[in-house]
Amino acid sequence: MVSIKKVGEIESAPLELLGEPLVWFFAEHYRHRDLCKRLLQLIDVVEFDRNALNAILEFLECDLPIHILDEEDDLFPLMRKRCEPNDHIENVLGFLSGEHATDMHDASAVKCVIAKAISEKRGLGCYSESRSVIEQFCTGLKGHIAVENAVVLPVARVRLTETDLRNLGRRLAARRGLPDPFPEAS
Repeated sequence: MVSIKKVGEIESAPLELLGEPLVWFFAEHYRHRDLCKRLLQLIDVVEFDRNALNAILEFLECDLPIHILDEEDDLFPLMRKRCEPNDHIENVLGFLSGEHATDMHDASAVKCVIAKAISEKRGLGCYSESRSVIEQFCTGLKGHIAVENAVVLPVARVRLTETDLRNLGRRLAARRGLPDPFPEAS
């Protein structure tokens, strides 16, 4: 039996980073890696930790889908608009869009296990499927983030204009119901 280690809440990205949207994405990716670390810590834990499971479930239900919208509806279209053919970004963005669908599918399996654990007040280690669904989700998500951090964000730094970045920051903030991070530039 594995003893419980309190996992706690997943820290939010600092809101002031919305003024630097590419840094915001990097910070969000850190949060996704943190999510994976927490999930992997809980795979073998049989003791019930409602707070940890609720924090993870909330992230999977709210934060992950919003992040995917940020990329699919805002960042990726900007990249397609600004990148040059020799950047070869379309293949990367197409791959990542496919990965987004896989991430959401795998997240659904993780959410099912977590919801079951919460309803039965048990740890994830009580369920034989926990390891396979969590490891599959985390492996996919971490690989996805690595490509975005190593390829997409560096190219975005070179190709996106200041106006693009301001508009991107505004859209990220608006999606979250937050104030304009660039009020003086309006």
